[in-house]
Amino acid sequence: MASVLVYHVVGDLTVGKPELVEFHVTETVESAIRAIAESPEGSIPVWKKRSVGVIENSDMRQMRFVGILSSFDIVAFLAKTHCLEDQDKAMKTPVSEVVLSNNSLLRLVDPGTRVIDALDMMKQGVKRLLVPKSIVWKGMSKRFSVIYYGKWPKTPESPSSSSNNLPANVNRNASAFIRDKYCCLSREDVLRFIIGCLGALAPIPLTSIAALGAINPNYSYIESSTPALESSQKVPQDPSAVAVIETTSDGQCKIIGEISAIKLWKCDYISAAWALANLTAGQFVMGVEDNVTSRSLPDFCVNSRSGGDNDLVNGGSRKPKKFSSRSIGFFNKSASHSFGSRSMYRGRSAPLTCKMTSSLAAVMAQVLSHRATHVWVTEDENEEILVGVVGYADILGAVTKPPTIFPPANKSSEGSVHEIQC
Repeated sequence: MASVLVYHVVGDLTVGKPELVEFHVTETVESAIRAIAESPEGSIPVWKKRSVGVIENSDMRQMRFVGILSSFDIVAFLAKTHCLEDQDKAMKTPVSEVVLSNNSLLRLVDPGTRVIDALDMMKQGVKRLLVPKSIVWKGMSKRFSVIYYGKWPKTPESPSSSSNNLPANVNRNASAFIRDKYCCLSREDVLRFIIGCLGALAPIPLTSIAALGAINPNYSYIESSTPALESSQKVPQDPSAVAVIETTSDGQCKIIGEISAIKLWKCDYISAAWALANLTAGQFVMGVEDNVTSRSLPDFCVNSRSGGDNDLVNGGSRKPKKFSSRSIGFFNKSASHSFGSRSMYRGRSAPLTCKMTSSLAAVMAQVLSHRATHVWVTEDENEEILVGVVGYADILGAVTKPPTIFPPANKSSEGSVHEIQC
């Protein structure tokens, strides 16, 4: 195991992170859409309101956490029949009726928690780390941090010399923290730290994801001819994505797109919800153009509003509108190819893919550069045949592999993956 993961602590990763502003269950879906659009992670933690006059400890704060709300959750909710019939009422619905309760997705930790321990938590399903903002923690720690030195590194802004000798269990000294000030670390923050330490993790980063066993064959999928709405019944929590596939004559899965939280992050939520409720999965991801829509699809009502990708949150009047895939907001406006052609892939509508022999470092770079939560894995010989998915948990699991010599991805190792069936 690389020492960089043992001797750095999560406090090193909180430098520059803004203070957490809680989003409460009593807020509306309309407010949630705005908050998700502004969030760098594309999803938001949801909290119960704090009782007035109550002095909270860490356990009480943990219990107030409800779950994480994503764009997929919002679109799936708005796609329900009663929401499409009364959009205004749906937008005023409290998020307590939308968010899936899961208290285990967030963990409150102190700044002295080792990075390796944080990785273990995230491998088990934790998506956010809530870290108290510290008075004495004002910058990057020295190389081996508190674990190596047994004390906090000195900083010019420390209130006194005695505060520089705090034990690793910082919770014993409440004065080390700014009361009620927290920041939230995501898995993306952890991955950015890891990719800055690739040299110390050798040879793992340059090893193929197949050889590392990082390919997860248990992905969720939906046939292109199936109603898109069925994807909302199949979407897993991690990654929050469903592959849209076509089954070949020999029983293999050909990926043509995906329905996921990351694709719906900054879309037109009302248009996407209507499409999810009325189109097939293939039409949803590949496109329905204006000339097809005008002949076969009915008008639908949207709120006519101005102000960017999420126009629907700014107020306005409702009017009938013809549907096309461009109105969802994640299709290139110049795309005009027929449904079923792979050449229709344009910009944000294309699924993010890699090959089985891609290195772990290459996959991590893809995830970070595209602000994605996962990468679909295809065969080396055929980039359309889907064999699995690599998500955050798979990447973090591979990074913490024991220090062994990993064999290259050979024919025998590839064969085991090729046998995966839809």
